[in-house]
Amino acid sequence: MYRIIYTLAFLMAVLGVSAQQQREWTLRECVDYALENNITVKQRDVTRRQGEVELSTAKNRRLPDLNGSASQNWSFGRGLTSENTYSNQNTSSTSFSLGTSVPLFTGFSIPRTIELNKLNLEAATADLVKARDDVSVQVAQAYVQILYSMELRDVALRQISIDSMQTARLSEMYGTGKASGAEVAQQEATLAQSRLTYTQADNDYRLALLSLAQLLELPTPEGFAIARPDTSAITVDGTGALPLPDEIYQEAVAFKPEVKAEMYRLKGTEMNIRLAKSALWPTLSLTAGLGSNYYKTSGFDAEAFGRQMRNNFSQYIGLSLSVPIFNRFATRNSIRTARLNQETQMLQLENVKKNLYKEIQQAYYNAVAAKAQYESSMEAVRSNRAAFDLMSAKYEYGKANITEFNESKNNLLKSESDLARAKFEYMYDTSLIDFYRGKTLDF
Repeated sequence: MYRIIYTLAFLMAVLGVSAQQQREWTLRECVDYALENNITVKQRDVTRRQGEVELSTAKNRRLPDLNGSASQNWSFGRGLTSENTYSNQNTSSTSFSLGTSVPLFTGFSIPRTIELNKLNLEAATADLVKARDDVSVQVAQAYVQILYSMELRDVALRQISIDSMQTARLSEMYGTGKASGAEVAQQEATLAQSRLTYTQADNDYRLALLSLAQLLELPTPEGFAIARPDTSAITVDGTGALPLPDEIYQEAVAFKPEVKAEMYRLKGTEMNIRLAKSALWPTLSLTAGLGSNYYKTSGFDAEAFGRQMRNNFSQYIGLSLSVPIFNRFATRNSIRTARLNQETQMLQLENVKKNLYKEIQQAYYNAVAAKAQYESSMEAVRSNRAAFDLMSAKYEYGKANITEFNESKNNLLKSESDLARAKFEYMYDTSLIDFYRGKTLDF
């Protein structure tokens, strides 16, 4: 009975705080929180909103503009009078005007600019989705690392529990003369090493928590804990459960945001070529305006300000045509540059597709390897547990020494650690494959 009390007291001491005092976050909650607070995601969203503003600016180029102006001038010496003659007198003049211009034809540059900005906005939106996907994957990786660290810590606790009981048992046997002091000292050293292993595992767990907390932009990892998913549903039965990389790629390439972003940019390069060609066309605009003036000559009486403004009131309307003839080959070189940019973007799109295929290949073979490792680890745990049970019985009856017992125990605990790693790697890799196929990254 006292062994159980000792073990429970130690577990409470090393854990320090009850799990009920902490909020346990699921993977979905971690991902959602990260997407709301991650700086990179926020930056991509700002870029997308800038694209919306640029598109609005491009559309507004179709509207007429309106400009007002006012001026006040003083002339000293010979100057223009209100009779439109020159006199050697000081004069002053006040003028007001209001003018507008409407683009009638701009060589198709306005509609092409609008279309280009639409494509840029679509690309920025896809970049935002890609940033969200990247953060989701990073959070899932950090989450799995914490789960693995938790499993290792649990294994270390079980090791301490076993070593504690063996230390207590040998101490009793030493008191009755059935065990030597060397055996007790050896077991105490083993217990000390087990506690060190737990301390290292606990440190790794806390560092893994810190990494995820930082990824979530939490101010501190204190009070932060994750919920363990139900892994009982993990199965590795069946030989064709995983689709081949080519099948996964054919699904992923149709909707993955990094591919869509580069495709939008490739369409944008075609629009840039057409936009550069717009400079070959003439432009036509309509202009209109109105204005009035007030004159005053020093030494002469002038009509009242209001009368002059009414009498001098004028209006105008006109058309302005600009025909490009020769601009030092600037337009020709702009078209050449746009075509070169298109070639560069085609290569960029191809590179993104190849990288996506490589990522899918890596995820697929990682999942295959994790599946094989998981199966082998389960078999290893079963074998080592049977061996440990047999060794424990032999040790109880004095047919095995403490060294053999510890070796069998360590083999079992190592196989359990390997199983924990394989289990979570398999869980993550299969979820990642589903993620490439358009499903939510969750487990």
